[in-house]
Amino acid sequence: MKDHSKLRFETRAIHAGQGPAPENGAVMTPVYFTTTFEQDAPAQPRQGYEYSRSGNPTRTALELNVASLESGAWGLCFASGLAAANALCARLVPGDHVVAANDLYGGTFRLFTKVFERYGLRFTFVNATDTDAVAAAVTDSTRYIYIETPSNPLLSICDIEACVAIAKRAGALTIVDNTFATPFLQQPLELGADVVLHSMTKYLGGHSDAVGGALVGNDDGLREELAFYQNSVGGQLGPMESFLFLRGTKTLPIRMERHCENAKAVAAALSEHPAVEHIHYPGLESHAGHALAARQMKDFGGMISFELAGGIESANAFACAVQVFTLAESLGGVESLVDVPCSMTHASIPAEERKKAGLNDGLVRLSVGIEHADDLVADVLQAIERAVQPTRV
Repeated sequence: MKDHSKLRFETRAIHAGQGPAPENGAVMTPVYFTTTFEQDAPAQPRQGYEYSRSGNPTRTALELNVASLESGAWGLCFASGLAAANALCARLVPGDHVVAANDLYGGTFRLFTKVFERYGLRFTFVNATDTDAVAAAVTDSTRYIYIETPSNPLLSICDIEACVAIAKRAGALTIVDNTFATPFLQQPLELGADVVLHSMTKYLGGHSDAVGGALVGNDDGLREELAFYQNSVGGQLGPMESFLFLRGTKTLPIRMERHCENAKAVAAALSEHPAVEHIHYPGLESHAGHALAARQMKDFGGMISFELAGGIESANAFACAVQVFTLAESLGGVESLVDVPCSMTHASIPAEERKKAGLNDGLVRLSVGIEHADDLVADVLQAIERAVQPTRV
């Protein structure tokens, strides 16, 4: 296979980890629908493949591709983003401690608190935009500093290099969920992070038709540990999903450019509307993390969250009034989606914890797609007018 390491991102997105099939020259990576592989002799698998849970050529191509995009030495692909997070937790032992951002995807919070706390792991949730709070939460048993940046759903920006420095002093690893930014906009490994996590279901796939997750890093020993759990637990990604994600990463750069362009237009319209009380988008100069985002990201992404006058009633009304946006969970597809986190994606976080993190019940989250920006802006504005009307009576 050719060495693509020195090529630019857009070229690696299409070619890294892939090449014409040696059997017949097929340009697209074949989907290897097989559970098992012929061996040359007992315990002598051909090209290292023996059983598809342990390894599958389609998945290998994707793992090499994602690793290249994140400037990592290796990648491991899982059945979901949560399966990837599960593998990270599985290598910890009772008594180990994780410092985590308090503005996390609700499923991650649920995994930490409802699954792994039962097994003796300890989690401290802090405002990870405050590096002093991160440092103060570290103990002698801290093994991970786990952050999302931009975060889900408040689009908070964490200083990756500062968190890395804190983690290194403690002998801990820095884990960065890079789902919102994608490797096209942000490269946490190049900023010192140890592991990057992705819900590939979102932007890497880009078409809302496959569920998957990935871990990327540089330490070979860590890869062996995580691959052991991937195989032993059976959390691996299937060949068809691997093929779909390979299709998705090919267009990631051009899709992200359009997502960012459209999000800026929608955010500008929201910021000027009198019924919008708070808006969270790092591309706006008014955002607390704008300067940091500009420093560690290539652009500001396609996610926006905001609050309307009227709270949860207006939020629900807005979500039901949109016509181009679709009311649905998930994000990162070519189509625009709207979500009310407190009752949908983040309902698993207790109300008190949500409010402590600044996640108010009336928050609306937008995943801005790649439709025409004028249509998206018009849809948002008409939905606001319909949503806030009851509050004016």
